[in-house]
Amino acid sequence: MKKISQILQEVKKSEINCFLSGENDGYDIYLEIHAGAGGTESQDWADMLRRMYMKWFDKKKFKYEIISEHKGEEAGIKSSTVKVVGDYLYGLMKSESGVHRLVRISPFDSGARRHTSFASVWIYPAVEDDINIQIDEKDLRIDTYRSSGAGGQHVNTTDSAVRITHLPTKIVVQCQNERSQHKNKETCFKMLRARLYEHEVQKKEEENQKELTSKTDIGWGHQIRSYVLQPYQLVKDLRNKTENTNPASVLDGNIDQFIEEGIKNKK
Repeated sequence: MKKISQILQEVKKSEINCFLSGENDGYDIYLEIHAGAGGTESQDWADMLRRMYMKWFDKKKFKYEIISEHKGEEAGIKSSTVKVVGDYLYGLMKSESGVHRLVRISPFDSGARRHTSFASVWIYPAVEDDINIQIDEKDLRIDTYRSSGAGGQHVNTTDSAVRITHLPTKIVVQCQNERSQHKNKETCFKMLRARLYEHEVQKKEEENQKELTSKTDIGWGHQIRSYVLQPYQLVKDLRNKTENTNPASVLDGNIDQFIEEGIKNKK
């Protein structure tokens, strides 16, 4: 029976690999998570989502590094950017982009009331240096600020963190994980090139398929997946109807069924 199970797993893996033939599917990724409106509740949910993906990365033995993080005042994170390295990561994860909704009894509510929280997830490919993306300096606003994350006394007392805004597209990237402002700026430019490349890819898809899939078009009322912990237990993808009645397992990084169905659904 064990041999049969292994054969079935290999067949399933081969089936998924057949779908990963897109032009950008082989790239590493940047994972961006942003808390929605709702203060501490949504910030805690954003942190839970990041933890879920990191646990999945660990299970798959993908390497990752937090590029930027802005913590919430009481708990969780306002936003985070993570660089992830692994085989066919963009192909595997691009369907995770969208708004994720959590329903639970709030641990921050003394009245133990049920709350709904939102956080957005954005996946874009870490494009190689040979991709030709033109960036005009006059289109950029570059800000420096003090890092609020880990990194030691030097990082926290100097303006080493860098934020770059691309004015025509309103795309913003930031990095604070290096002690050197120069290195943070270099990382920001790499991220900006990746975002602009993805922006162009999305524009082409919109023109060809009339399908709005860019980050700016993800509305808070248009979630792709709901994670309900109360009054019942259910994680449901609203695009392909994939369901799991064990949210604790899903939030512990067991998201393969959603990843796989997302790949098939994209195709």
